Amino acid sequence: RLGYRCYIYEPGAAPAGDVAHALTTAPYEDEAALRAFAESVDVITYEFENVPTAALDLLESLRPIRPNRRALAVSQDRLSEKDFLTGIGLRTAPYRNVETEADLPEALEALGVPSILKTRRLGYDGKGQIRFSDAAQRE
Repeated sequence: RLGYRCYIYEPGAAPAGDVAHALTTAPYEDEAALRAFAESVDVITYEFENVPTAALDLLESLRPIRPNRRALAVSQDRLSEKDFLTGIGLRTAPYRNVETEADLPEALEALGVPSILKTRRLGYDGKGQIRFSDAAQRE
């Protein structure tokens, strides 16, 4: 109704492809498909924070990306996201950076249980998470 025509780029099954003006199904590494996509649109957005940066580097050289790449870079890394949010004065759930297995006991001691250990990148919908329900799991 607003006159927008959506063009979707998706490496896998695209549920919205049935209602979009156009759809490209190709890997994010397919430079020719990315270029053709970018040349067919005015602006690019994303609904998934795990789009590879190499694909976005190419797309951004051809069309504006909104929200910008800085917003995406922050949202792609959970620690960067938490640090950014606390850095601008927003409150988040308590967190600690766990780089190695040796860091885990100290983080659990500081945070208490229950706690959730999350991957910094590529986790979503509960994937890439381990729940610590009681102190016995700290060992």
